[in-house]
Amino acid sequence: MAETAHTVLDVHERPAPGTWALLSVQHLFAMFGATVLVPILTGLSPAVALVSSGLGTLLYLLITGGRVPAYLGSSFAFIGPIIAASAVGGVGGAMLGAFVAGIVYLIVSAGIRMFGVGWLLKLLPPVVVGPVIMVIGLGLASVAVNMAENTAAGGDYSLPHLLVALFTLGSIFLFSIVLKGFFTVVPILLGIVCGYVLAAVLGMVDFTPVAQAALFSVPDFNFAFANMTEGVSAITVILIIAPVALVTMAEHIGDVVVLSRVVGRRFIREPGLHRTLMGDGFATMLAALIGGPPNTTYGENVGVMAITRVFSAYVIGGAAVLAILLGFVGPLSAFIGTIPMAVMGGVSIALFGVIASSGIRTLIEGRVDLGEKRNLLITSAILVIGIGGATLKFGEANFTVSSMALSAIVGVLLHALLPGKETGGDTELL
Repeated sequence: MAETAHTVLDVHERPAPGTWALLSVQHLFAMFGATVLVPILTGLSPAVALVSSGLGTLLYLLITGGRVPAYLGSSFAFIGPIIAASAVGGVGGAMLGAFVAGIVYLIVSAGIRMFGVGWLLKLLPPVVVGPVIMVIGLGLASVAVNMAENTAAGGDYSLPHLLVALFTLGSIFLFSIVLKGFFTVVPILLGIVCGYVLAAVLGMVDFTPVAQAALFSVPDFNFAFANMTEGVSAITVILIIAPVALVTMAEHIGDVVVLSRVVGRRFIREPGLHRTLMGDGFATMLAALIGGPPNTTYGENVGVMAITRVFSAYVIGGAAVLAILLGFVGPLSAFIGTIPMAVMGGVSIALFGVIASSGIRTLIEGRVDLGEKRNLLITSAILVIGIGGATLKFGEANFTVSSMALSAIVGVLLHALLPGKETGGDTELL
């Protein structure tokens, strides 16, 4: 895979201090909403989630040798299992299950290190990977639109909110494409500022939480599986959460391929999928030890890199440090929390769309011939299952295979069973 042209800052390059701070803040804004939403939905601490995401990202960068500029935030795939495990074994029980999920990542990582990644690439040719990447982006399309329309949290449709979202989106286009120089480097941040100002003028911003927030506060950490319900078998909570790792690993591979397409590197080969899985696994284990939700690589931040062409690992590391500090600084955390959902909806429309477009690019550059019936059917099945939201649910614990994971599994099976594997595209692009 050739290095992508028009790179502003490459993975190993460090920006000037002032620019560095702005670029890191931009990534902080991109990950904030989703990272704190997961703990809110699961009853965990948003401040702890910020700290664990920052620490997990720094650990990931360390394990991958600073060669994979990925930001790790709270995983949505674990929301249902965490709620179910917490009901059975308390917060401590859920964290124990999450910790073991991280161990599952390490086991698979060790297997890839021993036997190589070639067998995996045969299972995941471009005809499978391209549509799965599209599902990652388009599967979140309804989330972005609901945020823009003010219906994401059960609210009523609001035209003013949608107009604010479209204004934010238009501002991002303006700063990315029309204007030159500095504006093209931080278009997401500037778009959020523009949308925030308009939302404030329209009375959509409530500054009360900022005024009431304590200047410094220690997050409500839950160390080493404390507050686990007495008498509950550890095996019970582990079986509720740990198997989800097998599902989220499919998501991990898709995210790494998306990032590879954006940056123009073969991260699955160098530094290797075993290292990225190891980084994700250790980050999840670290989060569980302090009471945070499991971590995963964030498509929102990949979208930021795709738009800005800034791939610096230093910028990602800076965002991680800011997230950790934010967990302890009440007013700053509260201020970012005042950003209206409509503004983040406009940002998400741009970022999720960029991910989907990367999937189309994978099909094109992988030379996948959709004139071949098998390729057309495989692509169609993956897209409809993934975007349509089809899921598999098992047992009393309601263990769920997500639509994204199910679409990936169906794609792998179809490619393995249907004749004509040689038409599935060039795996060298991975």
